Amino acid sequence: MSNSTVDASKRTWLIASSCAGAVGAGFVAVPFVSSFQPSERAKAAGAPVEVDITALRPGEKMTVEWRGKPVWIMRRTPEQVAALPKLDAQLADPMSERTAYPTPEYARNEARSIKPEFFVAVGICSHLGCSPSDKLQPGPQPSLPDDWQGGFLCPCHGSTFDLAGRVYKNKPAPDNLEVPPHMYLSDTRLVIGEDKKA
Repeated sequence: MSNSTVDASKRTWLIASSCAGAVGAGFVAVPFVSSFQPSERAKAAGAPVEVDITALRPGEKMTVEWRGKPVWIMRRTPEQVAALPKLDAQLADPMSERTAYPTPEYARNEARSIKPEFFVAVGICSHLGCSPSDKLQPGPQPSLPDDWQGGFLCPCHGSTFDLAGRVYKNKPAPDNLEVPPHMYLSDTRLVIGEDKKA
């Protein structure tokens, strides 16, 4: 056996073991490096959520999740929007001026929205964190006044909210429903959790 044959087989062995070592080091490094990055769950917990509202018809409501909270998107009818100012005298904070749950500037109006037709709110009562039930139909109903105009009822302690998430006077809930930061990418695309265009 000549020296050149030994050198060639050593070279092949060294190349093969070096390649295997590099691949092994890569497998070890990937989990180590990715342990420094936030998990998918952590990213999802605070990341903005993009929603397609194309299929949402007037009078309908959909719920999406943002930061582990239910966010309601309701498309109000023209009649529902027109009725909102008539309720101001019955509400604790009709123009969302309280600061316990700050309302974005663009939602400090009677409709509490960017576009009056669409209402976006976190579906959690400001009293003890219960989720209010839909009571969208106007008229007398159990646990509601006879002149009910439609809105939401928190079944835990009886707080009532209108179709703009504004709490009625003399109810346990101290504030209106929270309006999360949001913006429209188009007429049919909404982003919840972000309200500034990059």
